[in-house]
Amino acid sequence: MKARLTLTAAALALTAGATLAQSQGVSKNEIVLGSIQDLSGPLAGFGKQARLGMMLRVDEINEQGGVNGRKLKLLVEDSKYDPKTAVLAAQKLVNQDKIFMMVGHIGTAQNMAAMPVQFQKNVINFFPITAAREMYEPFHKLKYSFAATYFDQMKNSLPLVVKEKGAKKVCTVYQDDEFGLEVVRGAKEGLKSIGMEMAEEASFKRGATEFGSQMQKLAAAQCDFVVLGTIIRETVGTVATARKLGFNPTFMGSSALYTDLIHKLGGPAMNGIYATMTVQNPYLDDASQPVRFWANKYKTKFNEDPTVFSVYGYNIIDTFAKVAGKAGANLSTDSFIKVMDTMTIPTDIFGSAPASFGPQKRLGSNASRLSQIVDGKWKVISDYPKN
Repeated sequence: MKARLTLTAAALALTAGATLAQSQGVSKNEIVLGSIQDLSGPLAGFGKQARLGMMLRVDEINEQGGVNGRKLKLLVEDSKYDPKTAVLAAQKLVNQDKIFMMVGHIGTAQNMAAMPVQFQKNVINFFPITAAREMYEPFHKLKYSFAATYFDQMKNSLPLVVKEKGAKKVCTVYQDDEFGLEVVRGAKEGLKSIGMEMAEEASFKRGATEFGSQMQKLAAAQCDFVVLGTIIRETVGTVATARKLGFNPTFMGSSALYTDLIHKLGGPAMNGIYATMTVQNPYLDDASQPVRFWANKYKTKFNEDPTVFSVYGYNIIDTFAKVAGKAGANLSTDSFIKVMDTMTIPTDIFGSAPASFGPQKRLGSNASRLSQIVDGKWKVISDYPKN
């Protein structure tokens, strides 16, 4: 009898241990995911679209029965693109809502502020919507990034466009934070590779709306090429201001400004801008039938045109579901990581670069290509470089 009681106690202890080992946010019927987006600040255009893209894929997955019988529940908090607010949002999602994973959190400074909150509770930061190197460096087992870095985007692509344009004086205007600085660092590294230096620099604070002094400074320096460390309204504001001044250099930015909002908000003045990019913008009349079908499905559901950020959101949830599905019925942070570290993701209908991960590889792909606004639409003008 005593032996049986001892065995029962041991079995109960094992069960308790197993329960403790199971990751938060995973129950018999549900997986709870969290995301922090800018829904009311300067990146609200991106944040709302990323959220809708995620919702589209979540709904599709749930309509098909979920992931191994578990429905996905997506909780989204608004950071207002403010790092302090992002910390509060992360604390709510991680500690109160007890999410299994943070997916597609937007913004460099916001992610850097929120990650310590997550890591304390063993919550993965999965595919943040920022191309900063800090999303996978220094190595942490709970970091996974999909975005070719701003640094390498500029380092690799800028010399090609500078040479093609025969530019003599390359300058920059950038947002004075970690995002803008990464664009500038990559640009300087790229210029160094062709024996050039940044001729002039102008910066602005996050949230700025006036760019007259910055553009006058670059015009006075006779810059014929301007690297944009800008996002949505700052891109429109700097370029529109330059055009009004009669200052018309070649403008080139990173994937952060690769969105249809640039030409929709800025109009014809935005024609000619170059941007690095990966997935193509999903226009409703796209030449590709699968992209056209997807874009119109999105439009029907949300009564809004999709953007490249809608695609990011959709693909993030799609990849999560594939990995979680392979992890099987015993989904946990550890089982997810085990699958993720053997994962290869092929290119998709939107032209993403193939991606792969491993025990020491936390960035899926560092490849990007070039696009340009031509007649009011982004047009892909180069393929991924061959290794």
